[in-house]
Amino acid sequence: MGFSSDFMWGAASAAYQIEGAYNEDGKGPSIWDALTDGHIAHGESGQIACDHYHHFREDVALMKQLGLKAYRFSVSWPRVMPEEGVVNEKGLQFYKDLVDELLDAGITPLVTLFHWDLPMWVHKKGGWLDDYVIDAFEKYAAVVVDALSDKVSWWMTVNEPTSFLGQGYLSGMFPPHQSVVRGSGEETELTLRMTRICLLAHAKAVKVIREHAVLKPMVSIATDCTNFMAESDSPEDIETARSKTFGGDVSLYNINMWLDPMMKGEFHPQLRALLTDDEAVLIHQPLDYIGWNCYMSSNYNDGPDGKMHPLRSGMPRTNMGWPVTADALYWGIRFLNERYDVPVLISENGMANCDFVMDDGCVHDPQRIQFLTWYLRGVKRAAEEGYPVLGYMQWSIMDNFEWALGYDKRFGLIYVNYETLERIPKDSYHWYADVIKTNGENL
Repeated sequence: MGFSSDFMWGAASAAYQIEGAYNEDGKGPSIWDALTDGHIAHGESGQIACDHYHHFREDVALMKQLGLKAYRFSVSWPRVMPEEGVVNEKGLQFYKDLVDELLDAGITPLVTLFHWDLPMWVHKKGGWLDDYVIDAFEKYAAVVVDALSDKVSWWMTVNEPTSFLGQGYLSGMFPPHQSVVRGSGEETELTLRMTRICLLAHAKAVKVIREHAVLKPMVSIATDCTNFMAESDSPEDIETARSKTFGGDVSLYNINMWLDPMMKGEFHPQLRALLTDDEAVLIHQPLDYIGWNCYMSSNYNDGPDGKMHPLRSGMPRTNMGWPVTADALYWGIRFLNERYDVPVLISENGMANCDFVMDDGCVHDPQRIQFLTWYLRGVKRAAEEGYPVLGYMQWSIMDNFEWALGYDKRFGLIYVNYETLERIPKDSYHWYADVIKTNGENL
């Protein structure tokens, strides 16, 4: 027994990282358009990125050639709603056309409503620090669901609140570039405040999707957060890893701070104190599956306690400097399923590599092939042991704008020449095509 016959082999992207066309066809500015001067490597931006907005048919053709069963993408909120109360029909049409192109290619669309590109008009009302965003996100969700749900069944509300909240309002790495002293009372207060707001925005979007969707929806969130691997298969080591994964501190980075309220109706006491009874009930809408982004285990990463968990000397790392921890997906799938009893979808996993076109005109990336082989073996092990896994979305379908790091870090299966916008499938693209064709039997 291995992967199910309907396993969703896929890849992922995010609107601001690939679309470009930052001010075309009525799109409004996001915080990534307006607030990043001086904050992006080499002074770069996502104004053009991969120009997917104009190349999406070519890109979907490459996805079809790859054999993708599913494609996870995000909708740009400011492209759809450039101003408060204004719906941009040209922006919506882009996503309708993209969905049609995917379906014609036999690829299932997975839609994420928010992947970090907050409209400036929402930011000016307080962004994720003010209750205003809750109802604004609900109205935006309704617009997208009304436009796409006759052809889309798979939904995710927000992508990695730990990142856009933590790095946007606590560390200052991402826009709006606000920061606090780590470990301070202000950090705790902001963490609780933003968690409440984001949980309520998510909950209202879930309610909208379930009440308004034409096709029966499968609803989730794309989360990341803490995940620890057991050092061995001993019961003691497994319990240690599990208890570390589901920590008890007030922290954006503890996965149970997000999933316990949604799935179990259980809240950290300090968070529950900020909620009315009705708000707590609203948040407790169990997900149909758990979308989980994972690139590495927390065993060797900067932990929620603010301490660096020690790296093993000489252990392999990606071009992001992240340690390669092959068993991370196995333990995460196992722990999430045991705690929440719903299937898991790997909504992101992949690696940044030092990729470039060689003399033969090809892009050879054996490190990525090895990385994906190791991590996918963990997914396969989980499936073989009976833990339900719906699919795997490789990050990412193509090289793209890597947020504050600009264009140096290449995660794609497809190489993008950012000057000519030429697409070149890498060796890993062809390898992944074989994985899909054999349903993972070649791993």
